Amino acid sequence: MFKLFLEGGPWMMSVLTLLLVALFFVAWKAPNWVKETGKAALAFGFLSLLMGIHQAAHFLAHADPAVDSNIIWGGMSVAMIPAMYGIIIYLISLVIHVIQKPRI
Repeated sequence: MFKLFLEGGPWMMSVLTLLLVALFFVAWKAPNWVKETGKAALAFGFLSLLMGIHQAAHFLAHADPAVDSNIIWGGMSVAMIPAMYGIIIYLISLVIHVIQKPRI
């Protein structure tokens, strides 16, 4: 698990982990912000995905034309790690939101 954390980029994954901690804190102190915190994690995950794809495209633009496809797809899979983490945090926020919803 720590390997995925480092592969996803320590800065991006640290911010997403802080959002996960904030999600649990918000669920305890301000339940109305649970869904918004999850949306922030989702948006940040996709922002980091786009930044990773941009970095890969920049590298490929300046690299040798005979770059192996394994390198390209390996980079794309690494770029998707923070997006998946953001989606997981968003799903956790939805579950917490459903649990905290008042019953009629």
